[in-house]
Amino acid sequence: MRVRYLTFCAALLLTIGATAQSTGPLSAQKKASLVASIKEKAVGGDAAAQLQLAALYAQGFGVRQDYVQVALWYRKAAEQGNANAQDNLALLYEDGRGVQQSFSQAAFWHRKAAVQGYAGAQNNLANLYANGQGLAQDYVQAAFWYRKAAEQGEPNAQVQLGQQYENGHGVPQNYAEAAHWYRKAAEQNEAAGQFSLGLLYTQGQGVPLSQAEAYFWLDVAAASTNGNNSTVATIRDSVAANLSPTELSQAQERAAKWFVDHPAPPCVQTSDHTKECYKTAKDMDSVINSGKEKP
Repeated sequence: MRVRYLTFCAALLLTIGATAQSTGPLSAQKKASLVASIKEKAVGGDAAAQLQLAALYAQGFGVRQDYVQVALWYRKAAEQGNANAQDNLALLYEDGRGVQQSFSQAAFWHRKAAVQGYAGAQNNLANLYANGQGLAQDYVQAAFWYRKAAEQGEPNAQVQLGQQYENGHGVPQNYAEAAHWYRKAAEQNEAAGQFSLGLLYTQGQGVPLSQAEAYFWLDVAAASTNGNNSTVATIRDSVAANLSPTELSQAQERAAKWFVDHPAPPCVQTSDHTKECYKTAKDMDSVINSGKEKP
């Protein structure tokens, strides 16, 4: 999965949302004034304002949603070296939104951001290497960039690096290393990491064989997917058949306690298959409910 985390441009929308919650919805006049102020700075070459303006066009806040304009302003900021803009422009090229679809251009801009240390871009560039999109398929390079992002704590990259180790793609097969990276992601409430770690416990690969531990991680993963993945629940339930009533009860209690001790940043799945994550549920609601203009 591609990732795009809440960053400076969306933080602007959080501020707007917080203002709306405290003072009521922004009037059309105030929205227009805000957009005009940002546009003036963007036209003047302010990269941060260009990033903000692209975000407003993408969200349809105060303006009509327009991906041509999104691409235009991301490009202006990207050409000034802004890593966030570079990565987002690359995502537009992947989808052909506001620009003609081009995986080679996506790879070009992802790389620009990745070499600056931008974890999301490192993950997204690794995806292109793994899938052979826009450049020759290369699992060694995929593992290299997944590791860069994983070491910065990017959970999707941690899952992908774990899969590289589990399958021996671009790295020597090593189940212990696979379990290590799956666990890193699992502890951030990444359902794919929880699921993959649970499967390793069912087989005793890279971890001690433990049906109770397998059930725990699979149960947590099932909850993390909000019931949207029946496969996870089916496998979890098959593992439950191997547990005594006491073992099952204990595993379920652990899973229930997990989310109390490990609150996850709320994420939303966007229409372009990108996961957008926020620091808190309140932050997410502020953006979503901040009053978008319909296209």
